[in-house]
Amino acid sequence: MTLADTGPDPGVGHLRRADEGAVLFGRYALPPNEKGYCGPDRAGELLERVHAHASGRALAEVARGFEGAWPYLEHIGECLGRAPLDALTVHTYWLGGRALARCGGRRFADSLETRFKPRLTRTEFERLSDAVALGATPHHSFHVFGVYPWVGLLRGGMGDTPLEVLDLCRIRWGRVDSIVGDSAVVTARHLTWDGTHLGLDAPRAETARIRRDGHALARDVRPGDWVALHWDWVCDRLTLADLQDLRASTAHELMAVNACRYAAPAAVLA
Repeated sequence: MTLADTGPDPGVGHLRRADEGAVLFGRYALPPNEKGYCGPDRAGELLERVHAHASGRALAEVARGFEGAWPYLEHIGECLGRAPLDALTVHTYWLGGRALARCGGRRFADSLETRFKPRLTRTEFERLSDAVALGATPHHSFHVFGVYPWVGLLRGGMGDTPLEVLDLCRIRWGRVDSIVGDSAVVTARHLTWDGTHLGLDAPRAETARIRRDGHALARDVRPGDWVALHWDWVCDRLTLADLQDLRASTAHELMAVNACRYAAPAAVLA
């Protein structure tokens, strides 16, 4: 499946309302922020604002503090003619969709050069450039697979930890089997590593948080729902169009990164 297979550009009507971009961003940004991996030290406030659906200047201020994600939002927004926290911009970064095809290429390569070339070795930066040449786009999965060092650690034989981090850090999809207290049992696919390529395995059950102290990122989660997961949280309920976007974009970024790092592209099934 390619980005071109995801159907018409959804536009804001496919999402929620155009002013909900900051809340949507917060849903996906909270899990790593809570662990101290990225963004300002305001996880409690972020969770409360997302739970209350309190979009506005304060939530936008928190979002701007995510130094890893914010430049991607700016780049996507510039390509689409929208604000960084417009709902379509945020959706495109976290979940993907046809709009991503308008955000790659030379402009994306230039953006990566500005941000990352001073921090990487020549070989590391050439691999990023090669990935863009092979179709990589400013989707969150590209940042996880292409920019983070964990794939290199996998190649170096560092055991299962790098693969686990890569899997938890990407946005993954799953279907809710049951709700147990503040957690959900979700059947989802996970990353595999064959020694040279990343792929996806058969679906299996995992447990993810849906609430903390009465606050949730995704409202009214029920058995049978398709949901997005980030680290150990259920972030959002997915429409079938959302699900298609996320599957296609994940497969696309995996193939681009696999193809540039190794001799042949992986066969990734979404």
